[in-house]
Amino acid sequence: MEPAYVTAFFSMLTLLFFMVGGVIGWLAYRHALETRTPYLHPEFFDENGQIIPDEVVSVRFENNYDEYDDDDEEDDE
Repeated sequence: MEPAYVTAFFSMLTLLFFMVGGVIGWLAYRHALETRTPYLHPEFFDENGQIIPDEVVSVRFENNYDEYDDDDEEDDE
């Protein structure tokens, strides 16, 4: 009977440590999010240090998969 008690005790202890560690980790993560200073890139600011809302350019690269489909069709013929 003794191994069953030891197994049950260590199983519950392991579960307790995981729960306590999860709560402490979650609290530390929330604290880090709330206290850190958000940094922006310098190109987002004008000469006066104000954020430029309109002139920020974003680029989206798209993969051109159509040319691969055309090559496959030519190989089949």
